[in-house]
Amino acid sequence: MSEPLLDVQNLRVRFPTATGPVEVVRGVSFTLGRERLGIVGESGSGKSMTGRSILRLIRKPGEVTADRLRFDGKDLLSISEREMRKVRGARISMVMQDPKFSLNPVMTVGEQIGEALAVHEKLPRRQIRERVLTMLEAVQIRDPERVFGLYPHEVSGGMGQRVMIAMMLIPEPAILIADEPTSALDVSVQGEVLKIIDELITRNGMGLIFISHDLHLVSQFCDRILVMYRGEVVEQCAASELDKASHPYTRGLLASVPQLNETRELLPVLDRSQWETA
Repeated sequence: MSEPLLDVQNLRVRFPTATGPVEVVRGVSFTLGRERLGIVGESGSGKSMTGRSILRLIRKPGEVTADRLRFDGKDLLSISEREMRKVRGARISMVMQDPKFSLNPVMTVGEQIGEALAVHEKLPRRQIRERVLTMLEAVQIRDPERVFGLYPHEVSGGMGQRVMIAMMLIPEPAILIADEPTSALDVSVQGEVLKIIDELITRNGMGLIFISHDLHLVSQFCDRILVMYRGEVVEQCAASELDKASHPYTRGLLASVPQLNETRELLPVLDRSQWETA
């Protein structure tokens, strides 16, 4: 059996408060191969913090610890920041939730995507431009020459998200962390963006961590699912077997999703007393 791309064991993220340290990620463990792993849960469950901690994007006074956080033979918690910059973006990339806040408003689309490549590879400017235009075509932008020169405020939300995907994938990373990549998009654009991610992941043989609160979406798009609640993984299952989940929290989430043929007068409310112990 081949070694996983990423091995995370007992990951913890804590922040100091006036009443003492608070853990927002509590003992999360999982491995990732060349597959699509979904992480689901309510807002505040620790999904995004888990993704950011893998890339060491939790800044002081936050503290990240783990028994093991290994990628490609490297201990990500012990390597220097200089070494980490070679991993961040080049080997592990992360697509943030909203491109409006993730893209630099004073740089053109082409400049930003090109910068993501130039930071990790020394290439002539002409070759960088060619790579950027090819990448824009790969994310199904119809007129890459025109979009290359646009600023972020001149593109739509769906196009902005495609630009973010192009920027994160142009260095050809081994792992992509996608944090709610379609949450701000309408359903038709959402489907297009997911199709692009799927094609690029499959073509390049990458690993994907797909962070979302949409259980139905994740069950259709991913291979495996982790369900998080209050910073902990409460259930793991194959995506195709999500409807057979046994933990009361997962069952509650599934029950609270409205159906197209809904006949219930009221959607059920999560009864947290069934599983909360702290």
